[in-house]
Amino acid sequence: MCYPYDDDWNMVQYGYPPRSPYDCYPRPYYPRPPCGDWDRPSWKAPPCPRGTMPYVIQSGDTFYKLAQRFNTTVAAISAVNPGVDPNNLQIGQVICIPVTKPAPICPPGTIMYTIKAGDTFYALAARFGTTVEAIMRVNPGVDPKNLQIGQVVCIPMVSPVPICPPGSVVYVIKAGDTFYKLASRFGTTVEAIMKANPGVDPKNLQIGQRICIPIGK
Repeated sequence: MCYPYDDDWNMVQYGYPPRSPYDCYPRPYYPRPPCGDWDRPSWKAPPCPRGTMPYVIQSGDTFYKLAQRFNTTVAAISAVNPGVDPNNLQIGQVICIPVTKPAPICPPGTIMYTIKAGDTFYALAARFGTTVEAIMRVNPGVDPKNLQIGQVVCIPMVSPVPICPPGSVVYVIKAGDTFYKLASRFGTTVEAIMKANPGVDPKNLQIGQRICIPIGK
């Protein structure tokens, strides 16, 4: 296979026959990539952290649209893609998308909280005036050493310290406590405890709740 000389058309125009195939030079070989891949960069899938999944950018995608589609936030997507410019997303680019876990059913006396960058159980306990043990108790399936941005946990809400009447002390409710057990333990009666705590429902005591216990009555 050879490539004709560039002046063959001129020779034919003036009546000269085209040159024989032996008078031409070999066609150069230039390997071509598949059609459509000339200007497309080769994106490699990033090592997505646990709790995220890889996603290939499509036409029209933005962090805001992806956050709505995958039930997460723009901040959460940005946090797991620190090297990605959200204003310059490229078709075919691979990014990480946080996988939102279903919100837990938080027990009474707690609130739902969405984990943010830098959060730890210790920092949350200090912020909400509770303890690490109390947070772990209401989140039995959560690994405190592997919190994920966007993850929802339960935070115990500490009840305000009551102003106890004279002859009573402040007591913090623990697991398994009832007015009957407390009356037996402190040598008082259920009626006396209820009288010292008019706004407390004895059938709905919460761990960490503070009540007043009459002493010696």
